[in-house]
Amino acid sequence: MSSAARWSLAALVVVVALVVAIWPRGDDAETPSYEDRFGAGGSTPTSVSADPDALAAQRTQAGLAPCPAPAAASGPSADPVLSGITLECVGDGSQVDLAAALGGKPALLNLWAYWCGPCAEELPYMQQFSDRAGDAVTVLTVHTDPNESSALSRLIDYSVTLPGVQDGDGRVRVAVGAPPVLPVSVLIRPDGTVAKVLPQPFRSVDEIADAVEQNLGVAA
Repeated sequence: MSSAARWSLAALVVVVALVVAIWPRGDDAETPSYEDRFGAGGSTPTSVSADPDALAAQRTQAGLAPCPAPAAASGPSADPVLSGITLECVGDGSQVDLAAALGGKPALLNLWAYWCGPCAEELPYMQQFSDRAGDAVTVLTVHTDPNESSALSRLIDYSVTLPGVQDGDGRVRVAVGAPPVLPVSVLIRPDGTVAKVLPQPFRSVDEIADAVEQNLGVAA
């Protein structure tokens, strides 16, 4: 090979390397990290304004299960970690006192956001687990981004009808001491204390069932 040919080949290799380095990557653009969105502190605006009529139409289309209501029995004996946190129910816009609503029964809180890729894979498994567990475990999604309209759109796309609350300020994450990543599953004992914080995506319904049985003692 001549000297000129070798220089031409070297120049071509450099150009190709530069193109690869700057070419946009779809996964990176579509699935930012929690820190990219909110920073390590998780500070977020409270809400994103949405047209009330459009939001109502989305809620009707989504057909989410009702958020849990406070049990008729007396409250939990311990000091619930979610005490004092009241959030909006994504399904109907009502207010949910989390400590009261979750008291007296094992619960699984699934922290997610509409832009989170692993959350999209995990949520259908959460639905399957909830269907399997029935009344034995309360499964509640916690949307940790201010854009409630986008959350409803994603739930419609995923055919997930789990009850959920809107937590644009990340209050649940802070209360349970979860790291700034998504998804996160939080296992809550009937007395309102945290049994386990799992900052990981689940890959099957059996993985979720195993975690619940190991940390809450409930087989499903």
